Amino acid sequence: MNLKNKPSSSPHSFLIFSFLLLLSSCFDAPKKEVHENTKTITYPSDVIPFMDKWKILLGNGTHTKNLIDYEAKDFFYVANENNTDWVVYKTPNSGITSRTSSNTRTELGQKQHWIPETGSKLTGTLKVKHVSTSGDARVAASYSVVVGQIHSDEGHENEPLKIFYKKFPGHTKGSVFWNYEINTKVDNSKRWDYSSAVWGNDMSVVGPSKTTFPEEPENGIALDEEFSYEVNVHKGIMYLTFTSDGHETVKFTKNLLQSEFATYSNIPKQILSLYASIGRDGVERENGYAGEIQYFKQGAYNQTNGKDPEKNIVWSTGSETYNGDIPKQYANGCYAEVWFKNATVGTSTKPN
Repeated sequence: MNLKNKPSSSPHSFLIFSFLLLLSSCFDAPKKEVHENTKTITYPSDVIPFMDKWKILLGNGTHTKNLIDYEAKDFFYVANENNTDWVVYKTPNSGITSRTSSNTRTELGQKQHWIPETGSKLTGTLKVKHVSTSGDARVAASYSVVVGQIHSDEGHENEPLKIFYKKFPGHTKGSVFWNYEINTKVDNSKRWDYSSAVWGNDMSVVGPSKTTFPEEPENGIALDEEFSYEVNVHKGIMYLTFTSDGHETVKFTKNLLQSEFATYSNIPKQILSLYASIGRDGVERENGYAGEIQYFKQGAYNQTNGKDPEKNIVWSTGSETYNGDIPKQYANGCYAEVWFKNATVGTSTKPN
């Protein structure tokens, strides 16, 4: 090739090209800035930035795995109160739920699973805004919502931990308690939950009749009152810590690898009294939940449903559900609503 005969670019053409390139970049920059500043929605993932570690089931049955920049009107969204952003979990008494439950939920499910021996850790700072105002006072689960839990993903798929808030209608203060469900040795229809009070009463305190309530707990937690929990499962031991301003810090320790309830003689009186009418008096396998896959859940798992209390006086609450009409349930107090402002999930830590 004869390089001497190849035409060369003129300086004038080069200057025009450079000017156009500079002009284009000047127009691009403001567009990008405007785009970044036009985000008007605050998403739950903006408030609590661990949402990439979870999926969610909503009270209308919707499953979603990607929670970054995601919200769902009337179920999962952000509310601002006194200049603080909160993640709202709201669910009716009757909707569409998971295959293993009779109760609706707007609840996160941890994507990463673990066994008690390796453990994991969950924290949350929250306040309960509403629990169902309809139900049967004789039923232990009435007027309650679960705000955090550990769920098994194999075997009987039972729950070694459920953290509850419960408040009877007309009471100012409610109760925070946690339940341990046995990993039943053989027949899982004999399973039961042992309940431990944190502030207020445990689950076994019920009303003497359908519309008569027990006394209000003196050291309970009111709606809209903040409290926090830490669930630290470390080397097979579950360490629970509950804190709230104006209340005593309460701690518990539970071995998930060795059962306290492996013989009939070790079944607590609470269980024999509460579950007697529905025939649940099973024993737990000797090694509890050892080696069994677990995962955390967090949000609003509504425990009040429309099922017949005469068939299960512990869990069937007989609430009004308006044939599953969600707007009507919301309008008439038949729902649960929980707000979280902080939460973390990750590896377990050695307890103090």
